[in-house]
Amino acid sequence: MNITNSEKLFEEAKKYIPGGVNSPVRAFKSVGGNPLFIKQGVGSKMIDVDNNEYIDYIGSWGPHLFGHNPSFIREALLNAIESGTSFGAPTEIEIRMAKLLTELVPSMEMVRMVNSGTEATMSAVRAARGFTGREKFIKFEGCYHGHADYFLIKAGSGALTLGVPTSPGVTKGNAADTLLADFNDIDSIKRLIKLNKGQIAAVIIEPVAGNMGVVRVQEEFIKELRTICDEEGIVLIFDEVMTGFRVAKGGAQELLGIKPDLSTFGKIIGGGLPVGAFGGKKEIMEKIAPSGPVYQAGTLSGNPLAMAAGLAALTKIKEDVSLYPLLEEKAVYLENGFKENLKKLGKNFCLTRVGSMSCMFMTEENVTDFKTAVKSDTSLYGRYFHEMLKQGVYLAPAQFEAMFISTAHTTEDLNNTIAAHYNSLKTIL
Repeated sequence: MNITNSEKLFEEAKKYIPGGVNSPVRAFKSVGGNPLFIKQGVGSKMIDVDNNEYIDYIGSWGPHLFGHNPSFIREALLNAIESGTSFGAPTEIEIRMAKLLTELVPSMEMVRMVNSGTEATMSAVRAARGFTGREKFIKFEGCYHGHADYFLIKAGSGALTLGVPTSPGVTKGNAADTLLADFNDIDSIKRLIKLNKGQIAAVIIEPVAGNMGVVRVQEEFIKELRTICDEEGIVLIFDEVMTGFRVAKGGAQELLGIKPDLSTFGKIIGGGLPVGAFGGKKEIMEKIAPSGPVYQAGTLSGNPLAMAAGLAALTKIKEDVSLYPLLEEKAVYLENGFKENLKKLGKNFCLTRVGSMSCMFMTEENVTDFKTAVKSDTSLYGRYFHEMLKQGVYLAPAQFEAMFISTAHTTEDLNNTIAAHYNSLKTIL
């Protein structure tokens, strides 16, 4: 049996990198098999080290709104690198980037640049704690906010108990300050607030959960949550690391018509480079050092290369009025193709979509939260994933992740994907 170049590299990687990968989901653990090693991305395609070409629907987990390696971002990077790669000192482009972010997202009166989504979310929670003088915060089951200690928490038996760590290395003390609520269940929020009156600094939520598939927050729920946070003096944080500039120009908060107190961003604002940001009300953000006592720092924050790529992406988003209608058109086309396939096959798998993010759950039950999402047949998804891969379509190697459509996906790409979807399901069902 011939061993592929990807398999050779994976064996080599496992000698030096934990599990052979630098982020766990890349290891294909939930779908089986070995990961593919990628050597190039062009437009809607990725090419692996064995020269196999795939239509890509990961897009580096969301940031490639314009496909892989678009010329305008590449040119911005080449121009920036002429002046240097990092200074550890202020640059003009940081101001331009901050100004544009606050212009595109009205709830962001001030913004601090960081280097990742995890850094953005952990900093936002720290800012909320510093602003309110309270220590506890609420997160939702099924929402992922990065790998900071206090986010890796499970609530034990229901949302009323104190948290317990779900990862070794997370202390019980950290867990005790994290309260877990049920997504789209306002009563779970009310119970937690009643039991922890005057102790909760923040509620953090993905307004479109992208790490339990794609699950949109219900409008009545989010409106009531906004009201409760106002009444209780709780900072409402929208984690838009995934949804920011992906589902709409102003993020999910634009779609929902809700202004959070703080927001976190990542992915697209880096134009494919490692960038994150958190920001919001001026009165909260002015608590951040050096203007206030809440410490947050980063040597590479506002890195000129990352700012150049991010500014190019955001400028394109600002100026191209056809961008989001085009993404919506492509996403609807693919969704309708999948629906027609399911109809032909006599299946009613739950399809969810918000803008250019979508997911097919291997369950016929309507998915509205984590408990309904996990009813999906993950084994069936694993077989589906590998069948799609055989037909040249690269999906997320996990059921509970999103598909991302870019402007680079052509009608031919979409038609080929729809055909592969039908053939794959027909094979495994």
